[in-house]
Amino acid sequence: MTTTHESPVLSVPPAAPAEAARHFAAALAFHTDVSDVAAALAAGTDPGFVVVDSRSTQSWDQGHVPGAVHLSTGQIPQLAAEFLDRDVPVVVYCWGPGCNGAARAALALSRLGYQVKEMLGGMEYWIREGFGYETADGPARRDADPLAAPVGADDCGC
Repeated sequence: MTTTHESPVLSVPPAAPAEAARHFAAALAFHTDVSDVAAALAAGTDPGFVVVDSRSTQSWDQGHVPGAVHLSTGQIPQLAAEFLDRDVPVVVYCWGPGCNGAARAALALSRLGYQVKEMLGGMEYWIREGFGYETADGPARRDADPLAAPVGADDCGC
């Protein structure tokens, strides 16, 4: 006699394809990832967006995305217009996936009229994927973490 065991994965059935397409299209309107940002910045042309690091000055000095604008979340209401153009989309990041600072910064920027996306993975995954970063002491780079990024390939193929 066989017993049927309901999979926790399917205990709530998947959404209908059209509903799923709407959901994932919406998700991509709000998020991007470090690999796509790095590729756009490395292309050598205007990427069409500005990157904003929403962390503290101490965190910025530890390491930040090259070319990013430093605008901590608490300063956004007072300083965004000084550093950002409302006609240029913003990609914002914070420490990493365990931090919601980028989401708070994205909320503050969107309330001020900016088009904004959150860079999933934040600074943690920027470094874990082996991309170069700037510190208070100059440029730095670490080898890609083989558990978080493709090793020996330009991208993950996704």
